[in-house]
Amino acid sequence: MTDTVDLGLPSLRDVPKTRVPQKAGDFKTDQEVRWCPGCGDYAILAAVQGFLPSLGVARENIVFVSGIGCSSRFPYYVQTYGMHSIHGRAPAIATGLSVSRPDLSVWVVTGDGDALSIGGNHLIHALRRNVNLKILLFNNQIYGLTKGQYSPTSEPGKVTKSTPLGSLDYPFNPLSLAIGADATFVARSIDSDRKHLTSVLQAAAAHEGTALVEIYQNCNIFNDGAFDAVKDSSVRDANTLALQDGEPLLTADGKRGVIRDEHGGLRLVDEPNLHDVIRHDATLDDSSYAYSLSRLDSQVTPIGVFRAVERPSYDALMAEQLATATSTAGPDELRKLLHGPNTWTVD
Repeated sequence: MTDTVDLGLPSLRDVPKTRVPQKAGDFKTDQEVRWCPGCGDYAILAAVQGFLPSLGVARENIVFVSGIGCSSRFPYYVQTYGMHSIHGRAPAIATGLSVSRPDLSVWVVTGDGDALSIGGNHLIHALRRNVNLKILLFNNQIYGLTKGQYSPTSEPGKVTKSTPLGSLDYPFNPLSLAIGADATFVARSIDSDRKHLTSVLQAAAAHEGTALVEIYQNCNIFNDGAFDAVKDSSVRDANTLALQDGEPLLTADGKRGVIRDEHGGLRLVDEPNLHDVIRHDATLDDSSYAYSLSRLDSQVTPIGVFRAVERPSYDALMAEQLATATSTAGPDELRKLLHGPNTWTVD
């Protein structure tokens, strides 16, 4: 475990708490929820609405920003402020909102197509900057809203309307991508596991900086059963790896465990010696462990918090910089800069 260090930096977040107790029903709108019957989005919506009262934050101080896609209908169904924004640009819009309004709790809702295709650039820069955002990435490994084309997370050989002979693309691993961008909080949960999803949302909400939560979400129309290996009660215990700090990395059935391989990476083995099994530590500052953990997906599916490290948020650093500039240069210096000789006039 790493030691906590007080960096003495100001925090920009000052979200007012509500004095009136809230319940899940307070976060439901009068809008008809319009997803396909059986869609995993319903379960995620219910989990989020049930979780929000625990924040103790008034509805008017919570904002959901989405892009384009099935998941991006979310702001219509949550009784807070919200914006259904531009394809892939939700992180950029939410960044501006977060740094300019310290009184708001800002959440981004996106999908694997929205975030990792047209929005990939915006996502990685929000992550590396560590803006105070909570990003929920619904991953169903397909384009649902546009009726079943392959997405950046679809497996090779995927036959869809846009790849009738099978996809030739290698897919993104969203968590590997996030850890590669040096995200400070990275986690994964499943739409149908409300208890686990709620615990991950609580951890993300408590994190100072950008928190990315990938949520496996079943699209029962265009990609049904994509996550049966981790949802079917007859096989999931053998295929899932619960991540709990300080606990050994063992599959839920206890038959397989994670050890170090000869190259320093991680490897899943059968009937391991418990002495050799790695104990999970999400707080390691070196991201190589969390990255190696994310690469186990071809052997087993880790579920939980992969990485949670402390680092000053972009918001806090900006507040400090502005405070320093104001105290040393003052408004007159800024005025001189804006009205100085390095300008031109357009006729």
